[in-house]
Amino acid sequence: MNKRQKLIPLNSLNLTDRFLFEEVMEDPLIHKEVLSIIFGREIPLLEKNETEKELRISPEARSVRMDVFSMDMEKTVYNTEMQKQRRADLSRRSRYYQSLTDISLLDPGIPDYSTLNDSYIIMITPFDLFGCGKYQYTFRSVCEEEPQCILEDGATRIFLNTRGRNEDEVSAELVQFLHYVEHTTDEAAEQTGSERIKHIHDRVRKVRNSEEVGVKYIQAWEEKYYEKEEARKEGLQEGREEGRKEGRKQGARNKLKEQIKKKLDKGKTVDEIADALEESADSIQTLIKEIEGD
Repeated sequence: MNKRQKLIPLNSLNLTDRFLFEEVMEDPLIHKEVLSIIFGREIPLLEKNETEKELRISPEARSVRMDVFSMDMEKTVYNTEMQKQRRADLSRRSRYYQSLTDISLLDPGIPDYSTLNDSYIIMITPFDLFGCGKYQYTFRSVCEEEPQCILEDGATRIFLNTRGRNEDEVSAELVQFLHYVEHTTDEAAEQTGSERIKHIHDRVRKVRNSEEVGVKYIQAWEEKYYEKEEARKEGLQEGREEGRKEGRKQGARNKLKEQIKKKLDKGKTVDEIADALEESADSIQTLIKEIEGD
């Protein structure tokens, strides 16, 4: 087993690791604490809390799997995502998440769109997606001609960066929380003065010490490992088949070149070469079929 396939112990995971994040956030009270830190106010008790919630509008359309999907007592929806790996499509992905979330909230036949819930798509990242040094980037639709005019459609997207540099513009608790997300240790929890973060860490320790969660973690890792192995084998097989096919194509091309060269050496014209090849056993049509392969 190479290093890339090595199982990282559950106790060594940080909250930037999706498995630990989802297990910790499965507790609606802990997710409530996290949201309260992000918004700087108490969030009404969550009625609904689902991890790995799948949203799909049709069997043919691409589905998405939400990390933590919840709804508070005021029916505001929160989709909180942990995104450890930098991807170029995160902004557009958040747009797709927003659209599927909206579709899932409005029942068929309801004519009044004002019943559509307020919603927040929250992405936590251990990198600065926008490069402005902010801990928090909040996006709402605004008018280009009149920036103070906000489109009150109830949709908000928030990107949190654990490596921000604008401590004077956000709450100290948010800065401490984002540091803790990336460095999920006893020391990081002890250094904070936030009771919310300490509650979150208690949940982290409980998850890490759970035998049931440990078994679930190993099973999830094995499932992902075997999926990657299967994909790798399929890729190798496809590569070998493509290589053989390309070899046949190249052989056919070389054969065609040789015949043309022989005709040219004998001073034949292009039309004479074409006529000769059509009449030969290795006709142009035969060679084309070889080049095209199966």
